[in-house]
Parts: sequence; structure tokens; C-alpha cells
Amino acid sequence: AGKKALLVEGARRIGKSTVVEEFAKNEYKSYILIDFAKASSDVKEYFQLYLNDLDTFFMLLSVQYGVQLHERDSVIIFDEVQLFPKAREAIKYLVADGRYDYMETGSLISIKENVKDIVIPSEERQMKMYPLDFEEFCWALGEKPMVTYIRTCFDKREPLERTLHNKAMLLFKQYMLVGGMPMSIVAFLEGRKDFGKADLEKRDILALYRNDIMKIQAQYRSKVLAIFDQIPGLLSRHEKRVVFNRIAAGSSADQYEETFFWLTDSMVANECRRANDPNVGLSLTESDTYIKCYLGDTGLLVSHAFDENELLEDEVYKQILDGKLGLNEGMLYENVIAQMLTANGHRLFFYTHYSDCFALLESIENELIDEFEKSLRYVNSFDVTALIEALYDMVDQNQEACRTLVLGNTSSAVIAKMIALAKTDSLAYWHRELPKASETELEMMYTHLSNGLMHVIVEGYDKYSKEEMIRFVSQVVKVSLLLFR
Repeated sequence: AGKKALLVEGARRIGKSTVVEEFAKNEYKSYILIDFAKASSDVKEYFQLYLNDLDTFFMLLSVQYGVQLHERDSVIIFDEVQLFPKAREAIKYLVADGRYDYMETGSLISIKENVKDIVIPSEERQMKMYPLDFEEFCWALGEKPMVTYIRTCFDKREPLERTLHNKAMLLFKQYMLVGGMPMSIVAFLEGRKDFGKADLEKRDILALYRNDIMKIQAQYRSKVLAIFDQIPGLLSRHEKRVVFNRIAAGSSADQYEETFFWLTDSMVANECRRANDPNVGLSLTESDTYIKCYLGDTGLLVSHAFDENELLEDEVYKQILDGKLGLNEGMLYENVIAQMLTANGHRLFFYTHYSDCFALLESIENELIDEFEKSLRYVNSFDVTALIEALYDMVDQNQEACRTLVLGNTSSAVIAKMIALAKTDSLAYWHRELPKASETELEMMYTHLSNGLMHVIVEGYDKYSKEEMIRFVSQVVKVSLLLFR
């Protein structure tokens, strides 16, 4: 005791402050809670002026909050500590002093904006706090005996008795609809199991998350917002993974690294990466480009996916309780399993074993697009030699897939996606090199050249040598763009 501070991390509105304060009331003779969302400038100034004089520091806190501190029997709580990083930095000295215990609560603890000017103390033990799980939800509904019965059946590997199985499934579906956010459950119970009351609380929380995103002081704010808004749509697709060039033409996974770090660190979402081989350690074969994104709470996902009118008019609650929602119900079950695994300390991975030709073709198509994206680094010259060689390398390394999806098929969706991907980088380079050309002229020229020459490459792959293709395409591009010199 007294050697480390406890840092409780969790999403906004998860109940961190309530739990920590309740613990302090029950386990200590006295406590001081400093909420940095509303702490006075005087209190913040104590951290600047008196860390070298801790006797005065503690005396001022005791007077400010009207609390008598008792050595080794009092705890000081730094609530929403991410709002005042200097207090977190001070933990090193306060713990070393040894008089009192310290607890911190916060969200977005690790993002650059909240740690850039401080030394992160090693005297912290971090603990993550998640929404209530199904067992805790049952406790809240007064169903502890049901939880005990489920656990007993699981331990004995026996099925539940049919009527009790049906009751357990009804409870689980209620849990998916309400979720595990404390205020949502309170509203559900106080409203005598009114899903509408719970939905109002969840929409308030979603609005709070959206406001937090809008406060991001970084260029990736729009990307975070785009992913957050599209989570229900992404999870309703067959593969449920993020296809980056569908979010913004020409975008790729590496451009979203900070985006997913923010969503994961805020605990608003749970990130899941593909493992290429499930027979070895999953993290050893994880992919940086194949990502799924689940919402941190499945009840929030229900409210995020459907507006208030859809929930009532389309009888979504009834359909879920009756097991008749179809595709969207699968989305909810997958999200709740991801939520449970995360809360139990597991990193999320997925492995795709294709069960139908359409899923397989879509995967192959996406892998070709990813390969093509790598070749776009050569879009920095009117000389297209390097770009065409990269395209030929892509075909050579993926012969069977290219012959199925691209070569000899000029109406291929893959070609259209490649043209769209290359557009942003190509036009950006042309604008720099051809300042007299209007945006409209270059757009039309890109449409003309990209469609025409891509089809020449596709249809001529087996007819002409690579050298002939490079010579012809380079000449056409140079002559065409010279019109705007």
C-alpha cells in the first residue's frame, strides 16, 4: 500500500468517478476528490507552486475541501486527470512522500495532446473499466440465481433446462438492447423496463462522444468522425471490416493509424485485426490493413444504428427479442462478443475462412487494390515507367487473381477502383507542374487518360511487351499534358 497510485481508465459516462468515490467512502477514514473538470484555478496553482513543500500543499487542499486528512488512512482522488496533466505528473512525488494513497480517473489518457508536456509517472497501476457485463446486468435486474444456474450448467457442460434457457436468452437480448452503460440501465429499470427511456440516455452518451471527437485538435479529427459515424454501416456488411478507400477515395490503412489509436484509447470502440494464421500466436501474423471496428457498448450500437423512429416504427425491439432481425441481429451478436472478450483482457483478432465464392472474390479484389495502392508512390513524374513496372509486378505476383478479375475484362470494378485511387495523387502532382491548367481541364484529362490507358494495359498485357507498353503510354501521357504547358 502507498507505493503506487491507481489509475482507472474508461470511456466517458462509464461510472468511473462513482465507483472510485464509493470505494474511498468504504475503505478510508477520509478522502478528497479533486474534479479537474471544475477545479478552481487556485487548486491547480497548488500543483505549480507547492510540490517542493508538501506540508503546505496538503494543508491547502485540506482547507480548500474542508476535509481532515489522516496519514495512511486517507486517499486523494484526481478525477478526470487528463484535463490537468500536471496533476498526473505530480503522482511521482506524492507517492514517494508516502503519507496518503492516490487514485486517478480519466479518459484518453495516452493520446499525444494529454501527455506531450509531462513525464508519465511509473508509480501508477492502470486498471481499465468497461460497461457492465451480462452477469452484472442480471444482478441489476435481480437475477443472481439465473447467473448462478448458468455458471453451474457451464461448469458441468450441461444444457440449460428449456424454459430457463428461454428466460436466459430473453435476458441476454435485453442486455444487448439496453447495453451496459450505468445510466442506460438505471433509466431502463426506473422506467419499468422501458427501452425508450434507456435509448434517450444512450443518445445523450453518443452525442457526448461526438462532441469529444469534434474537440480533437489534430488533423485526424475528420477521420475519427468518419469511422465513428460509419461503425453501424461497416458492421452490417458481409465481412464487417473497414475498407479504407470506400471511406475516402485514395485512402489507405496507414493514414488511419492515429484514428484507431484515438478510438481505442478513448474506449469508445474496440479494434479487431486480422490474423493470417490461426495456428500460431495470433499477434505474430496480425495484419495492419485488415481491421474491424466494434462499438465499446452494444446498447450504444443499437441506438447508433437506428434512429428513434426506426426503433419504434420498424419494431426493432420486438424483432430482436423474437430473433427475427436477420443481418443486423448478427451485427449485434458479433459486437457483444467482441465487447465481452475485450472486458476480459483479450486482444481482438479475426480469421477469415471463406465459405462462399463471393466472399473469396471480394477478399482477392481488396488484396489487389491494396497492392495497387503501394504502386501509387510512383505518381510523382510525367515519366510513367516506374508506375507501369509496379503494375506489371502486381500482375506477375497475382497472376490467377488478375486473370480472373482484371485482364481481358475492361468493365471490371477493380479497374474502376484503381482509377479512383490514383486520381488524388495524380491530380495533385499535375496541379503543381501545370499551374496554368484549370482544375476542370485536368479532371477531364485524367478521366480521358486513366480510362483509355488502363484499358490499353489490361487488353494488351498478353499482346505487347512491357517495354512496348511503357514506351507507348509514356509518349501519350507526355504529349497530352504538354497541351497545358
